[in-house]
Amino acid sequence: MFVTVAATLGLAASVLATPPRLGGVNTARYDFSVSTDGYDTLPYTQPPLYQYRHFSAEGANLYRIPFAWKLATPTLGDALNTTFFAQYDQNVQAALATNAYVIVDVHNYARWNGEIINQGGPTIERFASLWSQIAAYYQSEQRVIFGIMNEPHDLPDDTLWPPAVQGAINAIRAAGATTQYILMPGSNWTSAADMPTVMGPLLLNITDPATPGSTEYLLFDVHRYLDYDNSGTHSACVTNNTEILQNLVTWLKANGGRQAILSETGGGRNDSSCYTMLGEELAFIKANYPYTVGFSAWAAGAFDDTYVLSLTPTNETVDAPLWDYTILPNLPAATYTA
Repeated sequence: MFVTVAATLGLAASVLATPPRLGGVNTARYDFSVSTDGYDTLPYTQPPLYQYRHFSAEGANLYRIPFAWKLATPTLGDALNTTFFAQYDQNVQAALATNAYVIVDVHNYARWNGEIINQGGPTIERFASLWSQIAAYYQSEQRVIFGIMNEPHDLPDDTLWPPAVQGAINAIRAAGATTQYILMPGSNWTSAADMPTVMGPLLLNITDPATPGSTEYLLFDVHRYLDYDNSGTHSACVTNNTEILQNLVTWLKANGGRQAILSETGGGRNDSSCYTMLGEELAFIKANYPYTVGFSAWAAGAFDDTYVLSLTPTNETVDAPLWDYTILPNLPAATYTA
């Protein structure tokens, strides 16, 4: 279904039925057991539950909770590890209890033990099996968003990734989760800069079996950091990314008013260069709703305040300066009282 928003937003294009305006934070640590090549060798820690109440009371309404694939299914193709998922679900339910949305994010870089999905590694069927089980687990939770894969990168053949995305979407819908949003990641670490020219044109052909003829519940998933190499590993910010994001918005408008979410972005916790630049980036995201539906900053969860990009409150109460100066003003209005 298409709706015209020109009268209210001053836009010439039409957009798909508008999703909620979203803003919040990643709560990380279930993902710490997986490396960027898809190997799962490191310990993990449960992100603290208090943070959902804390941030929601300040206006956050989105939490991205990443986890390693092997924690969910220790052997490829297995049934869900119910022990792990019961613990993971504690975080999901704590976030949902604050009226927030939750991105359930498989954080495996399109890989399992170094092998790429549909390119010599897990088959589409194995990937779809994972998502069929996760979707069945959360089919009744309307504020769960399915983030089907974090940051695919270095894919030998980009054309083989969209069939895997379609397989996951088909499995999610067949499992009974028919009205939740699904995030479609691109290649090159889900780069917002590359979405319009590299993977985006291929993902435009993805369909939603739950809503034939409409893609209103399929959002493009993009990431972008503000340090000099877009790695998110340095405290200083050197760009506000608005030129890159404007190119993305132009592309979204040109393709039927499609929509995207910036599910990872961030800067130095105490770096004044980021107070301005990240603020400008998030203000752009907010101003270009509903084409850019929102953001999730990196990262809180089990990070302590010695990590340069940490948004974890000190002593569970004192927010990082970056949160206060930059993120807080760009959050949706608070709908929850802690």
